[in-house]
Amino acid sequence: MILSGLSDVDPIIAAGVAAATAATDAVYVMFSSAIAARRRVPAATWSSLWYLLSSFAVINYTQNWVYVLFAAAGSWIGAYLSMTWLRRGA
Repeated sequence: MILSGLSDVDPIIAAGVAAATAATDAVYVMFSSAIAARRRVPAATWSSLWYLLSSFAVINYTQNWVYVLFAAAGSWIGAYLSMTWLRRGA
């Protein structure tokens, strides 16, 4: 039963979910940075992008649990890369 979702995985959707969650986490880091800096317009802009990007992943991984694994991987990558990028600017 646990393996039942594996046969229905579309590699393109899986890559899209990973990319969408990577972008979502990167945007979330930028949103948090704007909040910490008390910059209202950038914070609001990052927030709206955050919801647009996350909707793609959520819609897809609610149809098949296996996509959650791709979402988690993308999330890790997005947070790591965005923190690396922010660290360079410090």
